[in-house]
Amino acid sequence: MDLERLNQADQATAESWFFHCLGVRQWAQSMTRRRPFANATSLIRDAEDMASKLPRDAWLAAFQEHPKIGDLQSLKKRFQSTAHLASHEQASVHAASEQVIAELAAGNAAYEDKFGFIFIICATGKSASEMLTSLKARLGNPRDQEMQTAWHEQLKITKLRLEKIGDV
Repeated sequence: MDLERLNQADQATAESWFFHCLGVRQWAQSMTRRRPFANATSLIRDAEDMASKLPRDAWLAAFQEHPKIGDLQSLKKRFQSTAHLASHEQASVHAASEQVIAELAAGNAAYEDKFGFIFIICATGKSASEMLTSLKARLGNPRDQEMQTAWHEQLKITKLRLEKIGDV
């Protein structure tokens, strides 16, 4: 989608596109109402502004809209509508060894058990081993700190997705 098409899209189409960028319905609705955007920079600025005002329950909703790092089956099944985004973002996992994939799966399970939400990391540009190292390190965080860290990572992912609309 380019900026002109986004600005001219019907409400349902625009809202769906925004939802796939962050995974929070109220944010997607707010962003849809803010159209038209003069340029990609104003789109990003408004997106960050609206995201900064979201309550923590919206953060958890956003986390639920992500496949687990390295879980290629969930990418294919549950996240069909955003698989093209996440698979590119998680491209390095496809080249990871079986051992690293197994450790990511075990780490994801331990992380979710401890914090109550999945491990979120902006995977773009990171190897599977780097993501595994981050996962292991973040398992030592207290829940409140980890929720902040996960939200910060979520916002990085969202910004990358929004930037695909044009050169910022």
